[in-house]
Amino acid sequence: MALLYQAELRPTKTELLSEWAPTQPWFVGEAAVGVTSVTAFRLDDPAGEVGLETILLQAGSGPVMHVPVTYRGAPLEGAEAWLVGTMEHSVLGHRWVYDATGDPVYLAAVATAALTGSGQAEQYVETNGQRVLRASTAIVAGSGQPGSPVPSVTSLGAVSTRSEGGATRVAAGALRFAVAREVGTLDADLSGDAPHGILTVAWAGQPEPRTLVQVWGAAP
Repeated sequence: MALLYQAELRPTKTELLSEWAPTQPWFVGEAAVGVTSVTAFRLDDPAGEVGLETILLQAGSGPVMHVPVTYRGAPLEGAEAWLVGTMEHSVLGHRWVYDATGDPVYLAAVATAALTGSGQAEQYVETNGQRVLRASTAIVAGSGQPGSPVPSVTSLGAVSTRSEGGATRVAAGALRFAVAREVGTLDADLSGDAPHGILTVAWAGQPEPRTLVQVWGAAP
């Protein structure tokens, strides 16, 4: 479950990502016009400490980009290379925003979603002390089976990333990931090294599921 609040953000997510995304090697589109959100969904942090959001963005008429981010209440030590920026949340206070491909909590969550088929988290909005279910604008599916074992991601020190060919490749202990940055990049990736799990997304403007993340490293 992901708990959301009706809150004011300074800067907004799109303002923050409009500054950061064009500086990344995987960026495609019109940097000068900023980015707009196409759809978004959340994954579950069992500890309830880290916000895990996957945002699909578009810059002008460019392709749709996949930008997963994490929201933390304190800096993640050693993760400066993946820091997107900071924002003020009117309910939760100062928040540190990270490129999720470098955050062990996100990697554990997306591996679980792909390898066990759990997909996205239900989103509830806290309003006047009540929690109201928010309908998702994305259809998210993992290819795995419930109860499948998932290797752990225990520390940031085990994480390394590199971006190439429209995707970010991640190594994290026993797990490896291919994270599409330009949506559609991984759909045609049919190499002999078949992933153990896949996470796909579809939305109103894209009814055919697209691969966002491939995961290797299923536990024995």
